[in-house]
Amino acid sequence: MTDSQCGGPAEGEAVSSQRNGPARLTEVAERAGVSLATASRVLNGSDRSVGERLRTRVLAAASQLGYRANPHAQAMARGASTIVGLVVHDLADPYFSGIADGVMRQCEQRGLVTVLASTRRDWEREIEYVAALHAQRAQAVIIVGSRTDDRELTARLAKVVACYAESGGRVACVSQDRLGTNTVVVQNRAGARDLARELARLGHRRFAVLAGPADLETGRDRHAGFVEGLAHAGVPTDAIGVSHSAFSRDGGYAAALRLVDDGLPATCVFACNDVMAVGAMAALRDRGLRVPEDVSVAGFDDIKPLRDLVPRLTTVHLDLEDLGERAATLALDGRPEDPPQLVSVRGQVLLRDSTRRLS
Repeated sequence: MTDSQCGGPAEGEAVSSQRNGPARLTEVAERAGVSLATASRVLNGSDRSVGERLRTRVLAAASQLGYRANPHAQAMARGASTIVGLVVHDLADPYFSGIADGVMRQCEQRGLVTVLASTRRDWEREIEYVAALHAQRAQAVIIVGSRTDDRELTARLAKVVACYAESGGRVACVSQDRLGTNTVVVQNRAGARDLARELARLGHRRFAVLAGPADLETGRDRHAGFVEGLAHAGVPTDAIGVSHSAFSRDGGYAAALRLVDDGLPATCVFACNDVMAVGAMAALRDRGLRVPEDVSVAGFDDIKPLRDLVPRLTTVHLDLEDLGERAATLALDGRPEDPPQLVSVRGQVLLRDSTRRLS
């Protein structure tokens, strides 16, 4: 891919010169109309060749902006990087910290340093982080988090990933297979389907689903799988309510409050991740309802901090540290020219105290 295809603006595109503080490498790249990687090679002393025309443009842009090179970045560019970039959606969510622990464990065994970046569920920031890690010549990049149904955003991230891979970088994801790279794929749909069947066996016939944001593929897959499982168990789909909210504890709390205030016809609430389930249980308690005596609650992920929750949460168990280790292995053991590998992981239903059998 060309520099403009890898994320720089088209040649001749205007870039504002008004700014506060020291100039950044991204601004130099924008002013020169090149990618972050090309600007880094010119200014950070990389031994990789850059054409004289592009080199002149980058140096001119750096001079105009008063850019000063980062000595640490220069040192990285001159030698083999020991950096592995890990990009996650929300470090405050134990789902991501569990996977991060597995990635870091694998990197430490290889003498590599993990640089962790949290996008705070900002899709633009996710793209920027991967581009920045490319510019800093990270040895590998691991991306953890659901994909969005916004095709334009997914295509832009896939392009940045492809540029990084073409330059010799290695990439792996824990996500849906949407970026054309090594991916650990959690079978969200199948796990939720298994859970639904088990809850139906407990005698439940009226359900509510806390589905997360409507544009998030993980929530949609888990919601769809849950409905499929109930249908297979003979539960009519008109007995399944749904409430969308943020994929967080507060999102689960708000969604559950709405359900209760609207009458909550369900005997069992399925939250599409564990932290939403915790919020839902708090909301039910605040409305004077007991779990599971009045309403059963189930989640998905089996995050470690909640294993001592009372009542213990019914959920779909995923070995999060193993997911991280698998992703790191895919990235670090493969070669850039190898075809992408997909590793499929299916969760295990764990029935615990937050759900009860109906008489």
